[in-house]
Amino acid sequence: MDFDPTLLRTFVAVADTGSFTRAAQRQHLTQSDVSHQIRRLEEQVGRRLLSRTTRSLTVTEDGEELLRHAQRILLSFDTLARRFRPSPLSGTVRFGAPENFMGDRLPRLLLRFARDFPAVRLDASISANLDLPALIGTGDLDVAVVISLSAADNPATGGRLLRRARLVWVVAETFEPPRDAPLPFAFYPPPCVHRQVGVRALDEAGIDSHIVFTSHSQEGIHAAVLAGLAISAIAFDDLKAGMKIIDGEYGLPPLPDIDFALVWSSGGKTPASTAFGELICEMA
Repeated sequence: MDFDPTLLRTFVAVADTGSFTRAAQRQHLTQSDVSHQIRRLEEQVGRRLLSRTTRSLTVTEDGEELLRHAQRILLSFDTLARRFRPSPLSGTVRFGAPENFMGDRLPRLLLRFARDFPAVRLDASISANLDLPALIGTGDLDVAVVISLSAADNPATGGRLLRRARLVWVVAETFEPPRDAPLPFAFYPPPCVHRQVGVRALDEAGIDSHIVFTSHSQEGIHAAVLAGLAISAIAFDDLKAGMKIIDGEYGLPPLPDIDFALVWSSGGKTPASTAFGELICEMA
């Protein structure tokens, strides 16, 4: 038995509004059209779906059963229509983000954008070592997720706050501090905010330190930490199995929070980059 989605929509509208008149208004039909469609649906299923009197309209037991299925069917139809609806957006979006912002969500973001906006080309630069604020300032990127030190309730960048993260000092659970030697640290190269914050905190606290490992990738920093080679400053959310937080140990000072914010270049806020930005906000 094949059900006509038009009849199902009309039936759901009648059940939702409790009135043929209001259902007709919602569906942009006449009242007689609604009556005709409900009659056709009842003939198709061979059951009474609505109980009508001069004063009330209620859904029968069979109608309630059909209503549940109809709502699920129409939801699937609507989802399918949105999935294959042609997007009017086109052009190119140049996007940048730090490696530790999206993590394993990045493939889903790229897939979703490619699916929803097939006519838009995305040029993505994902790295722990890009000077994203500078690239936004020069117009080399249209939109980017940038990291800055937290400032009250708004990111210092003036962008749209996506997430606030707590920075912590971490080591491997098996880490043994060196004897009579500076504490070893692993950092990204400049201009990484994690490095700037960590080095400044160490200098201000007078910690005898030495950078023994530098990597452009998050995986490299994590590997150095998990190998017991060094201490590093990472976001709490990036903590991995085998690591432990050592805030306050070895005289290490507390670290400030950082903000992830979405910013556009002065000429980069196009319809396509705005749509991509909204998708980032949704998935952040």
